[in-house]
Amino acid sequence: MSTLTEIKSEEDWNKHSASLPSTTLQIIYFKADWAAPCKQMTTVLQTLASSYPITDPLSTSWICMDAEEVIDVSEGFNVTAVPFLVLRRGEHVLETVSGSDATKVRTAIERHAKSSTTGVVNGASTVTTASATAAKNFSTYAPTPQDPATAPEFSSGEVKEDKEALHKRLSSLVKAAPVMLFMKGTPSAPQCGFSRQLVALLRENSVKYGFFNILADDEVRQGLKEFADWPTFPQLWVEGELVGGLDIVKEEISNDPEFLKPFSVAKTAVPATEGA
Repeated sequence: MSTLTEIKSEEDWNKHSASLPSTTLQIIYFKADWAAPCKQMTTVLQTLASSYPITDPLSTSWICMDAEEVIDVSEGFNVTAVPFLVLRRGEHVLETVSGSDATKVRTAIERHAKSSTTGVVNGASTVTTASATAAKNFSTYAPTPQDPATAPEFSSGEVKEDKEALHKRLSSLVKAAPVMLFMKGTPSAPQCGFSRQLVALLRENSVKYGFFNILADDEVRQGLKEFADWPTFPQLWVEGELVGGLDIVKEEISNDPEFLKPFSVAKTAVPATEGA
């Protein structure tokens, strides 16, 4: 039976990828060990892998990687959220699945595993069109120059949501991380000055936070204005409660320098040099 194997470096990933036949269905799973939904998804994929036999040539390959440890690989696959699954044959991405929906993941894997018997080209052409619009806009961001990390319970889709469903989704999103930033762009590429300044402020305070790129999802962008009763972005949420925009966050920190300390990541102390 197949097993889910962890790869820890870009070099090992390149070696593994180059060794696979072009017909192998590659199940590539990006995770973050500290994200609770990833623990569930890891168990799901380990169980699924065990149901697929090891064949010659290899029909399926099951790989997991920590998105923060293999940044270049993550960026190469446009990973901006975990759990994040990439299904690929050769160099062709068949489909991506973002979020922790086990049924969706299982269905996608089974569909593409079966498609190998009817021809890769036909099977790939239909799903590529569908996956091209898959939303990949939520992540968590640690106070480092490096990007993706964690885990949406919900991901965007093409179908417009009714108001009740959207509010339910927004209620989950604002609580998806202890500190959530709804911004224009991403921390590595902010799309407005206020978002850039708020990212810098969080970084200065070593805050570990989640972010959502509202430019990638107009449903969230418009819906959050009403949900929060706050018409502008960026918006910072702490423990599911709206703090406000850049000016409000600055004011909170000015009034209480310890305001965001419970969410900061301890910096590694630099040993003092003898004789200094």
